[in-house]
Amino acid sequence: MFISRFCQQGAHTIKNLVKAPALNPRTSYYPVVYNQSIGSLKHEFFSSTTVKQDSEDGNEENEKINVTFVDKEGDETLIKVPIGMSMLEAAHENDIDLEGACEGSLACSTCHVIVMDMEQYNKLPDPSDEENDMLDLAFGLTETSRLGCQIIAKSELEGLRLAIPAATRNFAVDGFKPKPH
Repeated sequence: MFISRFCQQGAHTIKNLVKAPALNPRTSYYPVVYNQSIGSLKHEFFSSTTVKQDSEDGNEENEKINVTFVDKEGDETLIKVPIGMSMLEAAHENDIDLEGACEGSLACSTCHVIVMDMEQYNKLPDPSDEENDMLDLAFGLTETSRLGCQIIAKSELEGLRLAIPAATRNFAVDGFKPKPH
């Protein structure tokens, strides 16, 4: 629609647009291009950003779950993890010693964790073939072993307890702990 009206006006409209004053911080876009020939066109502006929706009752606590990490020495660290975040990301944000050499790309087993409660383990989706392949390389593999990068927080996992094994197998550089981006 805009192109057909624009073509009808021809060179006269183009000449008027070229003569328009330059934009500055106090000049809005609409008055600069407004004239009789295109003034009837409706300007619509769109944004690609999203607006965060508040939870139904407005309580932020519903968007996080409590997860406990148990380190090699047996010390427990309780953290709040936002729904949708992986346990690897949550561990890195809270300075928990979970390696994650491949940064969650399913190319290593250094974020291996052990789900301490079988009931919680059963709430997790089944591991993919790729995850099982990486778990085969993990140190101290158990029946409830998973990769931290593949455990995504959801409300059903409230109270999840994860044990961090005493060692990892990092084939890149022994003992290297990358800093997350």
